[in-house]
Amino acid sequence: MEKGKLALAPNRNVKPGEIITFGKYSQSKDGKELPIEWRVLHNSDSELFVLSEYILECKRYHGKSADIKWRDCVDITWHDCDLREWLNDEFYNSAFNAAEKELIKTTRCSDNGEGTPDTEDNVFLLSVDEIKAFSEIHGKELRRAVGTEFAKMKKHDGCSLYVYDKTDKDNYIIKDGEEVGCSWWWLRTQGNKPSRAFFVGPSYSIRSYANVSVARDGVRPAMVINLPR
Repeated sequence: MEKGKLALAPNRNVKPGEIITFGKYSQSKDGKELPIEWRVLHNSDSELFVLSEYILECKRYHGKSADIKWRDCVDITWHDCDLREWLNDEFYNSAFNAAEKELIKTTRCSDNGEGTPDTEDNVFLLSVDEIKAFSEIHGKELRRAVGTEFAKMKKHDGCSLYVYDKTDKDNYIIKDGEEVGCSWWWLRTQGNKPSRAFFVGPSYSIRSYANVSVARDGVRPAMVINLPR
């Protein structure tokens, strides 16, 4: 049995809400790769539906240039956006080795927005329907997230993760005994205009008005992992 399968096998009986590690990604200020923590949202006995516990990156939904401003949004679908391309190419290939990739299921993603096509993705963002459904199971705390130190760093493309620093305690998480400001993170569903996307915002809210060119929001990858017999 290959290394990735051996690593995952003990997690067959993992319960929803528990944390597993799978793959590696840069998470510290010096870019050091560390095991990625995933929260198990569902265990069907044959596969795990997981969401990254931390915001791993800050990216625009669409747009790669540092010269892009928040007003420079264009009409785009999840199918065609740069963030989907990045998740299924650069992130997928850097975070997982060959054995781990064998365990990642290609998932059909719907609820991408009115009139937008379904997609087949190895790694994806949660949709509005999914975050609502999983919040019913796991509680609204699921929606609050903080970024890794790497995610918080300003990137060459001009993206810089917003970190809450005001007075509403609903926008903080206690991590290792320290109060840490939450950040907002993208959902894949198209927003209230074709140039906007949904995101998880302040105080557990799900909002529909983020311009796809906004450079402040984070990325919490999700995926389905096949459990070896």
